[in-house]
Amino acid sequence: MAYNETLAERIRELLPDGVDVREMKMFGGLAFLVNGNMAVAASGQGGIMVRVDPASTDTLVETTAAEPFEMRGRPMQGWLRVAADDVRTKRQLAKWVELGTAYAGSLPAKKG
Repeated sequence: MAYNETLAERIRELLPDGVDVREMKMFGGLAFLVNGNMAVAASGQGGIMVRVDPASTDTLVETTAAEPFEMRGRPMQGWLRVAADDVRTKRQLAKWVELGTAYAGSLPAKKG
């Protein structure tokens, strides 16, 4: 399944101005990178994937609609999946885009 182009455009509209943001197709989705660090992605499986502070992963899973992102059956701290139904509104999506871009922007910039 390819990522949702409309969702990707909605993410683009919410990205902060004046920040180094690049797009990269990854894993069937479209990732948005801040200073070379992935922040948020329109997932090829629907919905979004968001990078957050690993220390806040468990709290966000407990208090929001986010689920842990799993790779090879293992939950990955600092990575969340949010279903398409939970990012229908601008306000819902903006919360996740802001969390992802803030965390990615706090990391050392990657070269390349």
